[in-house]
Amino acid sequence: MQALGMPRAVLMLSALMVLPAARAQPLCKPHKIRTEKVFPTTHRVPGEKLYYIDTPHIVPHPCRKKIAVYLGSQVLLTMDNFESSLTPLSIPAYFSSRLDGTLGGIFHFHSLSEIGIMVIKNNKAMFSYSDHPLNRSFGLAFDYNETLKVLITPGQKGIIIFWGKRSLQISRNTGQLVDPIRLQDGQTVYYSLYETNLEIHSIAANENEVAFLTTSNSLYYGSLGILSGPMIKLGDQNLWTKDTAIKFTEVGLLDVLTPHYDQKLRSYDFVKCSVNIQAKLTEMMVDVCKVELLYGDFENQMYTIDMNSELQLHAFMIPRLGKSPVPVAMVSNPHSLGLEAILSEAGYTYDGNTKYRLDITLKQQHHWGRADPNFTSNSPLACSIEKPTLSTLTVDIANKEISCVDLKPLSALISLGCDVNKKIIIQKEVTACDEQILDAEELQQNYSYILEKEAHDPRFLGKPTDADREILYNYQQYGCPILIYYDHPWRPVVELWENNKFVEEVDAEFVLLEMNGLFTYSYLLTAKTAHCITQPQNWTSNIKDSGPYSWSRENYISCYDPENDAPLLWPDVEYQVLGGPTENKMVFNKRNGIYVFFATIVDPYYSYCRLSVSFSVYVYGALPERMFVEAPCILLLEFIAVMTIFLAYIIPKILHPERGAETRRFWVAFWYRCRARLQACMRS
Repeated sequence: MQALGMPRAVLMLSALMVLPAARAQPLCKPHKIRTEKVFPTTHRVPGEKLYYIDTPHIVPHPCRKKIAVYLGSQVLLTMDNFESSLTPLSIPAYFSSRLDGTLGGIFHFHSLSEIGIMVIKNNKAMFSYSDHPLNRSFGLAFDYNETLKVLITPGQKGIIIFWGKRSLQISRNTGQLVDPIRLQDGQTVYYSLYETNLEIHSIAANENEVAFLTTSNSLYYGSLGILSGPMIKLGDQNLWTKDTAIKFTEVGLLDVLTPHYDQKLRSYDFVKCSVNIQAKLTEMMVDVCKVELLYGDFENQMYTIDMNSELQLHAFMIPRLGKSPVPVAMVSNPHSLGLEAILSEAGYTYDGNTKYRLDITLKQQHHWGRADPNFTSNSPLACSIEKPTLSTLTVDIANKEISCVDLKPLSALISLGCDVNKKIIIQKEVTACDEQILDAEELQQNYSYILEKEAHDPRFLGKPTDADREILYNYQQYGCPILIYYDHPWRPVVELWENNKFVEEVDAEFVLLEMNGLFTYSYLLTAKTAHCITQPQNWTSNIKDSGPYSWSRENYISCYDPENDAPLLWPDVEYQVLGGPTENKMVFNKRNGIYVFFATIVDPYYSYCRLSVSFSVYVYGALPERMFVEAPCILLLEFIAVMTIFLAYIIPKILHPERGAETRRFWVAFWYRCRARLQACMRS
């Protein structure tokens, strides 16, 4: 009776003390998606229904969040994130009869043994690689106790999750290092899933998070940060069925989905249970995130770094008062892309908190000069610095608390490749229009010119053809031709422009080809005088092998490359490469007229772009051969001079004095005209 008379305040306190244990909040509230079902039977395609031979899995669209495919005993495609009833996908009987009984394998994901893993003794395995430089060694060995499945997370960060019923491991560098994922249940931390009695039923991941549902109705959640802690158990709830699958819809929001079949309308409704990760972690009173804000203008952007270029990016971090988090920057492909990051203070917030700035410099790893050449992609093998590559920059907080759900890492896609804003042009100092050799107005009015049959070859192999050819000049494309004197060795000045701004004069190696087949020009240097150590390439061999315009940075081999094994058998052949280490130039034959050239940069280390341009030149000064040789001209001049003098003095004496003076003046004028014409003859 005395206990019943206990004060009310004490009773209320006792109730509050036991309330959290007695009323544990559920992970989520299931609800069934019901929509009006109208499926016209006339549009159904008869055939075999598709199915998935493994545990249920949801494949989201990489870009459009509301599109996904459910893979289970039925295959279902949703366009609205499973918010409406769905009919199973099927394949027409015409196609299914030609699949040889392997219909179930259409959606089968590859196991590890099929994608480059080598299984070794003692339940260990390691990755092997086909591309340089990783092909020189294996990844480090990791546990392999059962057949594992692969989940590649989106974002191109190199994060791969390997899982089976009793195994869960992660690699943040495409398999080079593989480690077990730790699990935490309350205060107990397990080094691996294998130490527990749990079996994974369904797993899901986005760019920053991972979760899995077990057959015992436990749901685990973890972060995919650079240095992340264990996956934490969110709780238990009766969610599991053999058809259940999970999917992230947004950051911190996980859907548990179970299809329910409507036999009458032969369609599927979904029971959806949405888990708010942030709210659940707050309820569990996990450690508070020590960063208030992490941002950068490069988030979810794509950048291009061309050869010999670099990129500057900036990230900003505001920590909680009294906290000192450490931002970390990393790239997913360090063999190609290198970085340097410097952290500095960048002012204060209104409440007196310090603001930090992370300055990041990115450029090709090979050009930093700090990595071993065997580490960087600098090799004549399949992968080299000549080939474009992709990498991902990620900025995150080291040892970030699991409560930092909304503080996702900053990520950008970096392409080591062609900058499409670059182009080359040919410098024009003097044109044929400037010197009034050609008229710009005439060139624009369907102007054409003749290619003599002995001067051109349509196959570009330097062989004359049987007929002259008329060429229509494209003024819109070429403008007025560059003016060149035929007897002066010449090399075009190539300029690099980016975003319509001049960058520099190109000193890299390039080649020229006359686009209409003219071959009335040659080169100053030979393979010998160019000091080649191996046999150089030329247009004739490239066109024979690959066709016109085939000589490019992709197939260029320098005659100075010690890796080139072509012996120098013909040292006297023309060296047809301009620019680079030589002063090679072109010399035109005695032919006046228009040439249209195709120029392309062949140096594979100048730019990842295939930089090329077409332009025209006009060669002048190659007049026809002299009609008279010098000796006959001199003899004729002397004869006319003697005869003129003789007649100028003799005839006046014979004739009347007045008429004689007139005759003298005539012959003097005649003499001056003859002398002028003969002098012109001699100059020609």
